[in-house]
Amino acid sequence: MAVGSAPRVGIVFVSHSEKIAIGLVELARQMAPTARLIAAGGTDSAGIGTSFEKISDAITEADTGNGVVVLCDLGSAILTAETARDFLEASEQHRVRIVDAPLVEGGVAAAVAAEIGGDLDAVVAAAQSAFQPTSKTMLPTRHDETGDDAFGVDASLPAAISRTVILINKDGLHARPAAEFVNLASTFSVPITVNGTDASSLLSIMSLGLARGSSVQLASTDLSAWPAINALADLLQSGFGED
Repeated sequence: MAVGSAPRVGIVFVSHSEKIAIGLVELARQMAPTARLIAAGGTDSAGIGTSFEKISDAITEADTGNGVVVLCDLGSAILTAETARDFLEASEQHRVRIVDAPLVEGGVAAAVAAEIGGDLDAVVAAAQSAFQPTSKTMLPTRHDETGDDAFGVDASLPAAISRTVILINKDGLHARPAAEFVNLASTFSVPITVNGTDASSLLSIMSLGLARGSSVQLASTDLSAWPAINALADLLQSGFGED
């Protein structure tokens, strides 16, 4: 699914602190600038706690018909979110998924999955990937030309083709360029790895800690992946517009 081709899955950040929820939206927005990200933090009086009304309104605002993923910081926030979902019409409840995942890492991964056009299952899987080892990701994060889920790369398979480039941007593959890289990688239906990890997994890419001057090997088990590898290599060598 191409970015911008259809309404995206919405993401709701639920926290006991209004400032934390707003901050998480601000953080995720750096990597998912057009995704529908809504904060639902604090009580109705701006105190510490959760609000049924805030969460209900956030779910409604986030849902454009493709569903909503809700991430929460503490157990009582989950209970409030579940209550808000239970008060929805039965036809709407199935579109709201309350995901048990780390609020920061899972939220950022979910936001990027929504940004690149992932469906509800893909966005949930992206959030849950924060629990998984980052050396190998086997989660549905994009779709191939037939509409079927394209899964992450098994890094244990030998590469058929590869190209190595050097990072030139001063801060390396930090959050914003990593998200830009993953967005591009997710448009291709061929399997690609970056230094042995799935090129379409934001958390896996960021876990590599690639700094300026790092050697980056782009590889694939598919001989038809050259155009994808070259496009990704060109992006890395562009410096992402950074000085």
